[in-house]
Amino acid sequence: MKFSIICGSHRAGSQSGKVGRFIERTLLEQGLCEEVFFFDLADFPLPLWDEGIWDGDPEWKERLAPISAELAASDAFVVISPEWHGMAPSGLKNFFLMWSKGELAHKPALLCAVSSGDGGAYPVAELRMSSYKNNRLCYIPEQVIVRNVEKVLNEEGENLASADEYFRERIPFALGILKEYALALRAVRASGKTFDLKFKNGM
Repeated sequence: MKFSIICGSHRAGSQSGKVGRFIERTLLEQGLCEEVFFFDLADFPLPLWDEGIWDGDPEWKERLAPISAELAASDAFVVISPEWHGMAPSGLKNFFLMWSKGELAHKPALLCAVSSGDGGAYPVAELRMSSYKNNRLCYIPEQVIVRNVEKVLNEEGENLASADEYFRERIPFALGILKEYALALRAVRASGKTFDLKFKNGM
């Protein structure tokens, strides 16, 4: 089984990246999957979507093909979003515009929001509302909101003990649920009922 982690922060050395690396280690150490594709928008920024993607522009093909292959081979996703001005970052929203050939379709995703304070709920609501329609990604009911993120999940430096312990237990719990959805949705994709060219876009 293969999971992809999508780190939605554009910022180098971000707290979202820290959380993503903790999730990656947890997936592998607990045997929840055999392989992880870690895609960090800070390291691999994508240009703004344009219609060249639909028209088969060679530059877009060259840029997106390796990522598309990794996503298509994945059984499940973890989508990490910081909260910037109460929103999901523009680069993360742009990411979801790129995949319309089934790479994400009918596969489960766990949303993980990151906040430096007590926030984090807004990007979860935003992404649940608007990021799945045409790519048909399936967000599971479980979610994680890592609040006061500078004080938890640090491998070096101090952690706020009670909060750190909570997230080190809550995240594996949520990832375990994600794996079960990944196993279950394989049958949905194999059914042959998930695609009709007449209805290639969601409503």
